[in-house]
Amino acid sequence: MTNLQVLQLTKTKTLFFAAVFTALSVATPMAAHYFGGPLAGRLFLPMHFFVLSAGLLLGWRAGLAVGVLTPLIAYSVSVMPLAAVLPFIIIEVAAYGFFAGLLQERFKNIWVSLVGAMVLGRLFLWLGIAILPTKLIASQYLVGTLQAGWRGIALQILLVPIAVIFIQKFLRDERI
Repeated sequence: MTNLQVLQLTKTKTLFFAAVFTALSVATPMAAHYFGGPLAGRLFLPMHFFVLSAGLLLGWRAGLAVGVLTPLIAYSVSVMPLAAVLPFIIIEVAAYGFFAGLLQERFKNIWVSLVGAMVLGRLFLWLGIAILPTKLIASQYLVGTLQAGWRGIALQILLVPIAVIFIQKFLRDERI
């Protein structure tokens, strides 16, 4: 099942689920750092899972909101991601949520939407580093994130569609 519709929820339910995805997107990296050490976030990219899922399930508006709010809240709670990369993480994960939702609304195909959002999010990361004032070198930073995060990327491709399909089936269940 690759054809998946963005859920048509009430505004209240959409806000509720966006808040849940944001909370999970903040808590999961903290847990990864606690249990997996300081590099777990760079290796497994736990923040991305729920931002991508929010976009795919709730649409581009909620995906964008979760993508912007998550790094800001995470930074205010745990000072992670580091201040030097915070603007670029915001750009990247906001793009993930936005494009996951936009592509899902357009193509209604979870694989096209997920992979497209992952590619476009990294393109926006590269553009942000290239345009905004920083000491980072865009191509080196992007290559470094891909080399470090390949495990997380593979897990996202494997687990996000399964989770999104399961959540959508659960939420569409008339008995709930």
